[in-house]
This record gives sequence, C-alpha cells and structure tokens, in this order.
Amino acid sequence: MSHKHLFEDVLKTKLVLASRSPRRAEILSAVGWPFEMVAANIDESRFVSEAAVPYVRRLAQTKAEAVANNLTSGLVLGADTVVLIDEKILGQPKDAEDARRMLKLLSGRWHEVLTAVALVRAEEGQVVAGHEKTRVRFAEMSAAEIDWYVATREPMDKAGAYAVQGRAALFIEEIQGDYFNIVGLPVRLVYKLARTMQ
Repeated sequence: MSHKHLFEDVLKTKLVLASRSPRRAEILSAVGWPFEMVAANIDESRFVSEAAVPYVRRLAQTKAEAVANNLTSGLVLGADTVVLIDEKILGQPKDAEDARRMLKLLSGRWHEVLTAVALVRAEEGQVVAGHEKTRVRFAEMSAAEIDWYVATREPMDKAGAYAVQGRAALFIEEIQGDYFNIVGLPVRLVYKLARTMQ
C-alpha cells in the first residue's frame, strides 16, 4: 500500500471518542477526522502511590476499553490529561478554592502537562497507547488576577484549573512541546498510533 493511501485511510477511519470533552472534539474536527462521542463512565480514582504516567495511561485505556466493550466494531480513542508540578498531580478542581490553590501553585513557574491516549479496535480488542508531555510556564499571577480568572468559571472542568486556549492565555509565558497536548489531545500522537493499526 502506498504512503498516500495509508495516510488517507487513517483519516477516513471514523473514531469513537470515549470522552465528553468539547476541547478534544474541537481538535479532531479541526484536522478533519470523523468521529462520534460516547462518554466512558469509569472510576477515575488513582491507586495509592500510582505514578502519573501509569495513572493517565491506565485511565486512557480503561476509557477506550469501556466504550469498545459495547461495540461490535470501530476504533475507540480514550485520553486522559493531568498537570504535574513538584511531582504532584493536579486534576480538575473540586471547587473555586481548589482552583485558587492550583493557580497559586502554577503562578510564576514551569509545570508539565501529561496526556495519555489509547486506541482500541473493538473487533479484536487490539490496543495501542502512548503519552505526551509538554512543559508550560505561567507568569506571576496576582491574587486579583487569580480571583478574576476563577470567577469566570473557566478553570472548573480543566486539569490544573486552566484552559490554555481560553482566558488563561493571558498568563502563559512559554510552552515547550505539543500545544494540543495542553488543550487535552496530542493529535499528532493519535495519528502516529492510528497509522500503526492500519
């Protein structure tokens, strides 16, 4: 098979996105990849002393497998994103106070965004998985800026309590790595993994 046809076949393969995330949906739409969304209702609790990479990889794969188990065919994409600072995992804030705590931790410092992705072919249960890390540096944020940002409600359903593609862009000084990983889906990695399944 020629590379051209392999490339076209990958992007013609309809994905089932095991997520409710509008950000992940927007990224797939932007690159023209057909997909449908089916939420995976799984327990996202972290095991005691589970490190960040195994944790997000387990969740991404569990999400994909949970959806694939209800299908007879299709390629299911699971993803999970966390923010890491001082080896601590920041997920989505529980409330406004938790969001403030996270933003104070991030203010004026570098942190890492870690996203794992897993593809599961429903027919035979074949799995490929990987993860991407991106470094992000926040500007110093004043207490007033943090309060203003939390009051917008934007941080409330985001890992690390911020949306790089939203109002938090005002406070992002530098990025090293894949921008789309910070939004929640390293689509280049998804494409590379999908090509291995053709």
